[in-house]
Amino acid sequence: MDAAVIVVGAGPAGLMLAAELRVAGVDVIVVERLARRTGESRGLGFTARTMEVFDQRGILPRFGGIETSNVGHFGGLPVDFGVLEGAWQAAKTVPQSETEKHLEEWAVSLGADIRRGHEMLSLTDDGEGVDVEVRGPEGVHTLRAAYLVGCDGGRSAVRKAAGFDFPGTPSTMEMFLADLKGIELAPRMIGETLPGGMVMVGPLPGGITRIIVCERGTPPQRRETPPSFEEVADAWKRLTGEDISHAEPVWVSSFGDATRQVTEYRRGRVLLAGDSAHIHLPAGGQGMNTSIQDSVNLGWKLAAEIKGWAPRELLDTYHTERHAVGKRLLMNTRAQGLLFLSGPEVQPLRDVLTELIGYRDVSRHLAAMVSGLEITYDVGGGTHPLLGRRMPHLRLDADRPTSSTELLHTGRGVLLDLEDNRRLRSRAAGWADRVDTVTARPQDAPEELRNTAAVLVRPDGYIAWAAPGSHHDLPMALERWFGRPRG
Repeated sequence: MDAAVIVVGAGPAGLMLAAELRVAGVDVIVVERLARRTGESRGLGFTARTMEVFDQRGILPRFGGIETSNVGHFGGLPVDFGVLEGAWQAAKTVPQSETEKHLEEWAVSLGADIRRGHEMLSLTDDGEGVDVEVRGPEGVHTLRAAYLVGCDGGRSAVRKAAGFDFPGTPSTMEMFLADLKGIELAPRMIGETLPGGMVMVGPLPGGITRIIVCERGTPPQRRETPPSFEEVADAWKRLTGEDISHAEPVWVSSFGDATRQVTEYRRGRVLLAGDSAHIHLPAGGQGMNTSIQDSVNLGWKLAAEIKGWAPRELLDTYHTERHAVGKRLLMNTRAQGLLFLSGPEVQPLRDVLTELIGYRDVSRHLAAMVSGLEITYDVGGGTHPLLGRRMPHLRLDADRPTSSTELLHTGRGVLLDLEDNRRLRSRAAGWADRVDTVTARPQDAPEELRNTAAVLVRPDGYIAWAAPGSHHDLPMALERWFGRPRG
């Protein structure tokens, strides 16, 4: 084997997966067709859930001062995300280029082997490993790994070569996105509809202005190169009457409203994550964030399989857990598209939904959906309110002051003993090579954790067992998620 895992694609999903594998001590090669990062920033900022994910690995400081906000939208209709009590605020101004830069630096610092200018040509899964034919600067060669993960975007070569089914609906229209210098435009909220289409204007750091323009009735084109800025400026003038042709384009791109999802996230020793597994209309910055969270869910499970302690079917839970998340992502982005891309015939629906958003429970539901905070996995059932949900940030008094988030920096499982229970700790001793047992007293525990004796937290931050309230006892839960004990 050249590496335990080969990842194709060095976007946010591929870089996050490479780093997660290295946190777990698994060697990984990332092959990326492009010789250097593009500098383009299709995605902007992080959702509250991604902020939590970065915090649990201790990498938020890499991004410096992050501007956060509780202002959000659903289909262009304003939603106050502040109704999500205790949640992180979303980061609004971090361009995807910065996210990729910091994730790549983190992955390389952990020992990931990132090979730019290397294009995957073909793959062969023989049941014992995967051979990957790669064309690089020195010619064509073959790499072999135990597993291959495609993180190579909506036109994924891995997905096509491995024969994944990718059902869904094709694009019905084309939209332009451009980042501009040397121009000042009045801000326009996403979803501002005009007689002929939709436009958006938003300021970005560094004097950059981002615009999106969509003319209704424009047929989608399969482009091999980005559209010209002249096309964008012409469309903008037809819709708004404003002339932006004198602006300096930083970069220009086009996208559509195609909605597709693979039927399975794993075929043998080949897996998919991020846009390789699901494509959709950009709405609320969910695409990049869901892709990063795909990789966090997959990373520790794939590492467990490679290290030999994974319980049976652990790796298959990547599909069962994340396919359901992707399905809801496609559902809500299609709904949002109907709201901000349709014409005046949809205005009554917008008006009704605006009234509903005024109800706190409705705002909370939509905000949790878009931010990823609604995610709940099936971990075996029980009555504890946090089973299958993410462990909330909890300040802890232990041997030294710490937090539930800091305990996850190592990427291992955590058994949090909140009542100094010696018998509980002895029952977990057989898993000490995979699970850290920490005895601590919580400070200001949220209501969901009051009267809780202990929780078992997976490496991705989700609660797999809690006492009281789980249907299974602790050893059963440990064996389900962390394999058989030593000896």
